[in-house]
Amino acid sequence: MKKLSAMMLGLSLIVGAALTGCSTGGTQTATPEQAAGNTQGAAPAANVPQIFRANLTSEPSTADPGLAKDATSGAIVRATFDGLTRLDKDAKPMNSVASDVKISDDMLTYTFTIRDSKWSNGDPVTAHDFEFAWKRVLDPNLGAEYAYQLYYIKNAEKVHTGKASADTLGVKALDDKTLEVTLENPTPFFLELTAFYTYFPVNKKVVEANPKWAIEAATHVGNGPFKMTSWEHKAKIVLEKNENYWEKDVVKLEKIEFVMIEDDNTALSMFENGELDWAGQPLSGLPTDAIPALKDAGKLVVHPKATMYWYKINTTKGPLSNVKIRKALAMAVNRQAIVDNVTQVGQVPTMGILPQSMIIKPEGYFKDNDVETAKKLLEEGMKELGVTELPTITLSYNTTDRHKKIAEAIQDQWKQALGIDVKLMNKEFKVHLQDMHELNYEIGRIGWNADFNDPINYLEMFRDANTGNNDTGWEDSRYKELLAQSATAKDPETRKQMFAEAEQIIMDAMPVIPLFTDVDVWVQSDKVKGVQVDGLGFIDLKWAEITQ
Repeated sequence: MKKLSAMMLGLSLIVGAALTGCSTGGTQTATPEQAAGNTQGAAPAANVPQIFRANLTSEPSTADPGLAKDATSGAIVRATFDGLTRLDKDAKPMNSVASDVKISDDMLTYTFTIRDSKWSNGDPVTAHDFEFAWKRVLDPNLGAEYAYQLYYIKNAEKVHTGKASADTLGVKALDDKTLEVTLENPTPFFLELTAFYTYFPVNKKVVEANPKWAIEAATHVGNGPFKMTSWEHKAKIVLEKNENYWEKDVVKLEKIEFVMIEDDNTALSMFENGELDWAGQPLSGLPTDAIPALKDAGKLVVHPKATMYWYKINTTKGPLSNVKIRKALAMAVNRQAIVDNVTQVGQVPTMGILPQSMIIKPEGYFKDNDVETAKKLLEEGMKELGVTELPTITLSYNTTDRHKKIAEAIQDQWKQALGIDVKLMNKEFKVHLQDMHELNYEIGRIGWNADFNDPINYLEMFRDANTGNNDTGWEDSRYKELLAQSATAKDPETRKQMFAEAEQIIMDAMPVIPLFTDVDVWVQSDKVKGVQVDGLGFIDLKWAEITQ
């Protein structure tokens, strides 16, 4: 397998350093490595039930890898499916369903050898399943919001937009064991992409026989380390060890039980009572009021990750269609106060769209808590709109204690600094995501975990107004041109300059208000070892076990 090239701007090294250098200002917080332990390849503890219990804040939006779009669904999909590659603890790709990969000298053709493996129903996994899955994601009738992640494959964008037939896509199963993939341009992070769930296979026979195969446990079929055996909607999901998994001998857990409790205080109480083995991110949240005590007691695990916490803005209507009003809102936020007093575990105020691990302009594109400039911009924006008073603005967020506290803090900051009235609206996560996608909101909270370690992963979601994860209605022709040029740039510094110009454009337009680079925080039972949470914020239970 090829090494990641310099084009990645050194991001893997940065993320790796963050993992080993985790610090919370002198507290006795556990490091991720201390919490996880090093148990890969070890035998499970004798006579200890291998059952892992954790909370999901909300119902997964799907268990279909082609439609997954959020961290909750991603956790289920990552447990029940396996890709050509899989990420290790340092977010580096390693062979998985592909036993071997050969890359052409021009870095445009990848030839994967598919190992002997089976679906959870016993069917063989073949190269044809991958070809079918990728073409399915690009079928506009599926409505896959992550379809653009396949645009690195030759003709993928044309197929997705109806300008070319699926037969022209640069993926072909040469036989059951050989998958040939041709790219549009050399893509140094392509083997990271094949570890992402949009690139996972699906069972062609199962999907064609039942379009609703992925919404019930009885019909769900995967090829991962675990299989779904129960799904009580909005209540509980049970996964069990997949006896047909190609590497079943390294899987220690016999069962995973996910409950779905929206209230973080209740979930933490269940953890403290021994009813859960894990509480907090990346699966759910922790009550912000409990953070200081957990940190002081040395129970809190703090894990840096390439994740941004944002407020997206619907730029298509109302006063928020005015760029000066959007920028006034962004500049009036006191991010430092939020990370000091609300989140409290080392989040970094960030005045740009990229997280700290891949940041291009560390000082940001505007000042934090710049109230005077915000007041001036608000006044100018209101004059342009011909209004003397703004109507009440609605700020939406999905239901967790942390999102609520952050929203309340910003509601107060906007009222104090700008005199703006803000109505808070909390929603169930699936509803919140759908409303944002349909532009049925004004300002909405969202986080973005990096899918791979490159700035393009953040910038590309705003390339087109109708891109699956844009959700703002904003687009810019020069911005689109820069991203297209970056795909063929051979010099890393030139590519970086293109990204810097693109980030300046989006921050000048402010369709999204950046708040901070986030971290994962959680508590876990001392008996839990081997849970892998990487620098991208992905959780993988393949190597987890329960010890004595």
